[in-house]
Amino acid sequence: LKRLLVGGFEKVFELNRNFRNEGISVRHNPEFTMCEFYWAYATFYDLMDLTEELFSTIATEVCGSPVITYQGTEIDLTPGKWQRLTFHESLEKVGGHSPEFYNDFAKVSAYVRERGEKILKTDKLGKLQAKLFDLDVEPKLIAPTFIYHYPTEISPLARRNQDNPEITDRFELFIMGREYGNAFSELNDPIDQRMRFEEQVREKAAGDDEACSMDEDYLRALEYGMPPAAGEGIGIDRLVMLLTDSPSIREVIFFPLLKQEC
Repeated sequence: LKRLLVGGFEKVFELNRNFRNEGISVRHNPEFTMCEFYWAYATFYDLMDLTEELFSTIATEVCGSPVITYQGTEIDLTPGKWQRLTFHESLEKVGGHSPEFYNDFAKVSAYVRERGEKILKTDKLGKLQAKLFDLDVEPKLIAPTFIYHYPTEISPLARRNQDNPEITDRFELFIMGREYGNAFSELNDPIDQRMRFEEQVREKAAGDDEACSMDEDYLRALEYGMPPAAGEGIGIDRLVMLLTDSPSIREVIFFPLLKQEC
């Protein structure tokens, strides 16, 4: 889709099936539906506003109101009422960790390791902070919340923040302790993108299965010139779960992957 931006299309979207070789749970299925879209000359702040309007409108059309109930908890999707916290603010205000703690590599490493998280030799502070977020912040994000300005090292495709290159103009949306969307102002600098890919390749070689691979075709497209843009991916299955008050993702998929019988 980003290549279409290079080709002159200013707004593009796709609603399609995706596959990730990951585990099965009430929240995850290896095959899932996602809506992915890109908007030229927009920023991730524009997508925050668009996402609020999108979720509110869909809830009103499906449920009759932007205020819905999920598993006994009232969720208000009315635009303007969504929380917005930076990544580091969330570690402090929601996770209860001081900057002195979450900026200390040794302390965070020991903390997440004690809680069963795997630490790789290539993991830097941003990766450890992301593990800390998964443990102590994400489960507590019940009301619709945008977490933004993620560390650059865990956001290889996102544009660096203009004022602080250590963070990116990226957000993720959380409701009821689950991620519903991931978005960012797109990185359209081919030199910076190549450097990020090279770092990802090194991390993959060191054992990080989630690291990206080199994509020469994408880099070539960026060299032709991609306009400033913002893009987002929204998990449709989880959105359907929310709107239908379904506790498990298997209830909203026609043929969910099941464990084999013994």
